[in-house]
Amino acid sequence: MSNELAVKKTWLQNNRKWLLPTLLGILLCACFFTSTIAEDTTSIIQAYSDTLLYEKAIEKTNKNREVLAVIGRIEPIDKLSIMEGNVVYTNHNNSVATTVRIIGVKEIGKIDIIAHKMNKEWHYQKITIRLKKQKATINVLDQE
Repeated sequence: MSNELAVKKTWLQNNRKWLLPTLLGILLCACFFTSTIAEDTTSIIQAYSDTLLYEKAIEKTNKNREVLAVIGRIEPIDKLSIMEGNVVYTNHNNSVATTVRIIGVKEIGKIDIIAHKMNKEWHYQKITIRLKKQKATINVLDQE
C-alpha cells in the first residue's frame, strides 16, 4: 500500500474537451436564430406600415371578374393577416414578395403579391389568388 493521496479532478478538468465545442455550438445557434428573427420582424413591421401595398392589390383583385365569380368581393386585409402571412423585402425595401390570407364573400384563400416600388408608388408584377377549398389558383396580374 502506498501513502499517496488520490487527488480528485474537478468537473471542469474532466469535461474540458467537450465543453468548449459545445459552448461554441450553442453560441452559433443563438446568433443564427437571433439574426433570422430580427430580419423577419423588420419585414413584418415594414408590411404593417405599408398598407397601401395591400389596398391597391385588393382593389385590382376586386375588379377581376373571375375572382368575383369564385370568391366574391374580398374584404380589406387586417393586421393579423399580415402577421400570419409571409413577407420578404429586398432591394433596400423597394421590392416585396408577400403572401397573406384573404376573406371573400364566398370563400377564403391567400393572395400572393410581387411588387416593386418606383417613385414611392407600388408597381405590381404578379398577383395570384390561391383558393383553399377548390385547390385552384387565379392569376389576377402576371407581367413576368
